[in-house]
Amino acid sequence: MPPRAARRPAGPSPLDTAAHLRDRAVLSMVEQAVEHREVRLAFQPIVHSRHQDKIAFYEGLIRVVDPTGRIIPASQFITQIEERETGRLLDCLALEHGLRILAKNPGIRLSINLSARSIGYPKWRKVLARGLSRDKTVAERLILEITEASAMLVPELVTQAMRELQKEGISFALDDFGAGYTALRYLKQFQFDILKIDGQFVRGIATDADNQVLTRAIIAIAQQFDMFTVAEFVETFDDANILAQLGVDCLQGFYFAAPTIEPPWRASLTRVLSA
Repeated sequence: MPPRAARRPAGPSPLDTAAHLRDRAVLSMVEQAVEHREVRLAFQPIVHSRHQDKIAFYEGLIRVVDPTGRIIPASQFITQIEERETGRLLDCLALEHGLRILAKNPGIRLSINLSARSIGYPKWRKVLARGLSRDKTVAERLILEITEASAMLVPELVTQAMRELQKEGISFALDDFGAGYTALRYLKQFQFDILKIDGQFVRGIATDADNQVLTRAIIAIAQQFDMFTVAEFVETFDDANILAQLGVDCLQGFYFAAPTIEPPWRASLTRVLSA
């Protein structure tokens, strides 16, 4: 019997190749957008749970503009750039836009997303220092959001930076809480001001007894550490209602408003002036 031919090592599948090419194209597009400062903030309101017509603050969500003029949300590229310097530069641009918005609109508070990897990035710190020096009221109206997963990458760095910047009046929000694995000892050390409950516990909570129990537990943890709570991804009246009953402080989601490039506080002012 003739010897069996040696099996050649399998190469990448067509699907893997397509995914690789797509990621490279996305990365190139974002790099060009950052280089040319073709980025925007989209704004979504966070409302008080007991007075849902009153806005507590807005979240500024970074977007990039592709060569065709399309607005691309971060969910479509953040994975590709998170560990690259492009991610750090994008955080710098988001902060720069946010500080400018706060300086021009003294009546609002605004949260800006931040990777823990950027908090020690020299250029990001320079952008922050420059913005605070121009307007002393900005610090107390600025909220920096760090995801749970990101915070746990460099917890000591995050803790040290938070202590420094909270002395300036800046608040910090722990985003997507429940999606990762924050050790409770770090939660105590972090001293976040706001805890944002991940959407997996919020969607459909009105009819999900398990998520109601888990959300109560998260609220109890937040209260113990003197943190305000925000429920993310609120999409229905019933969910908003039960979250308010459970004791969540603020609500955010499509039920109230989708993120919009047009600053929503301008629309509110226009309605008042034309009334």
